[in-house]
Amino acid sequence: MAGAIGQSRQTFGTFEFFRFRGRASVELEPHRRPAPRRPPSAAFSWQSCRSRYEFAGYHKRKPAHKPSPYLVAKLRSHEALQMRCGPGTAPYEKALRQLKSGDVAAAADDDDDGCRYVISIGYDRGLGNRIIAIASAFLYAVLTERALLVAPYNGDVAALFCEPFPGTTWLLPDGGRRFPLRRLRDLDGKSKESLGALLKSNAIVSGAAGVNGSTSSSWSSGAPPPYVYLHLDGGADYHDKLFYCDEQQRLLRGVPWLLMKTDSYLVPGLFLVPSLRGELERMFPEKDAVFHHLSRYLLHPANAVWHAITAYHREHLAGAGRLVGIQIRVYHEETPPVSQVVLDQAVLVTSLSSWYYEKIRDELVGGAVGGGVHQPSHEGLQRMGDTAHDMRALSEMYLLSTCDALLTTGFSTFGYVAQGLAGERPWLMPRRPVWDKEPATEVPEPPCARVASPEPCFHSPSYYDCAARRNYEDIGKAVPYIRRCEDVSWGIQLVNGSRQSQW
Repeated sequence: MAGAIGQSRQTFGTFEFFRFRGRASVELEPHRRPAPRRPPSAAFSWQSCRSRYEFAGYHKRKPAHKPSPYLVAKLRSHEALQMRCGPGTAPYEKALRQLKSGDVAAAADDDDDGCRYVISIGYDRGLGNRIIAIASAFLYAVLTERALLVAPYNGDVAALFCEPFPGTTWLLPDGGRRFPLRRLRDLDGKSKESLGALLKSNAIVSGAAGVNGSTSSSWSSGAPPPYVYLHLDGGADYHDKLFYCDEQQRLLRGVPWLLMKTDSYLVPGLFLVPSLRGELERMFPEKDAVFHHLSRYLLHPANAVWHAITAYHREHLAGAGRLVGIQIRVYHEETPPVSQVVLDQAVLVTSLSSWYYEKIRDELVGGAVGGGVHQPSHEGLQRMGDTAHDMRALSEMYLLSTCDALLTTGFSTFGYVAQGLAGERPWLMPRRPVWDKEPATEVPEPPCARVASPEPCFHSPSYYDCAARRNYEDIGKAVPYIRRCEDVSWGIQLVNGSRQSQW
């Protein structure tokens, strides 16, 4: 690692600090308003969502990941679908009436508007989990030509993000209080409306296997239900995960409403669905930039959050020639006596604990190194459902993404979001297993390594090969651009071609 990012290394007690040499030739000036550009839609304006126009200016020193023309065309087509089918439109009101009445046959007979929906259900998970869940639901909506609606968790989405689609909203109106299906957050793996439960019951009938081993399922009632719940979080079982089979995807096409609840990054699993893979490959020639493109299109911090980001950057980070971001997540109660960090002329530390920031600052003679050592907040505990807490967390994810080099903690979705926004492969600190209760006594070897991809890890994939009707021999070899994750041995991740990590 030292040879890759620096030329000198100094040891201070239990810490080893790697220093970068030289300054970048380009200085960021985030306090300047960028030159006016034509907005993508008359519905968008600089005043309503500054981050939409300014965020790219914080990444001038990073290699650009250009979206494919096909992806751009798909996004424009999806914007039109959202405007045609979104809340307040006649098709949406009709779909609500049909959902309330349960008259799916009438919906099928009168399907002149072609409006179907997927709802991303927010629930008691950390902000990183909720962000990768929304990105996953959005991509699935684009692939299946459904309008995306977000059921916020305690109203957080409106406070955190701008509206992503022109001329419409992605929020379930009134926070879902008037939606015909109440208490969406209470849906779980035991819900009788889940795909897994329907597969276990007699609601779905499987036909005989064809020549190539594929089967064709149908609804035993003759018509699809008005809605199906997709239980795809970390607790999903074998039947829930049959969602990733073509047979079930064909079945779900006729369901007007899909309710998706997940805390995971489902995208690698979607690439394993044969009927979706070709479209995904056309949309994303760079397989390790999928989340980068999704997040940079969909997730624009609201003005209040963006003001906090730019103000902190201007005051603490803008003058540094080079920035290193360190994201530390502790999964054990004790404070580890040994740690390993990367340093530069300015260092941004994000952690719920102040211990790491103070240790780094003190070891560096009061933090007097280059642009200093900085920590925007240290809240001690993660607070589910606290919007102010989530606003601070979101600002720190985006601040990390502006750094020239990132050091992240394995298994952390907070780090996944930051590295994906940046489109940069981070240096990864190995995560001690949750079940390892013994205090840390020595620095791991190697202490960290450059990973193969900035893509988030999918922590709970299906290991079932639907076409072969057996488990994959090695899910990490199912397609050339899917590998097992470096930080989670049972997870899978998108990578570019033959790129390897530097472990």
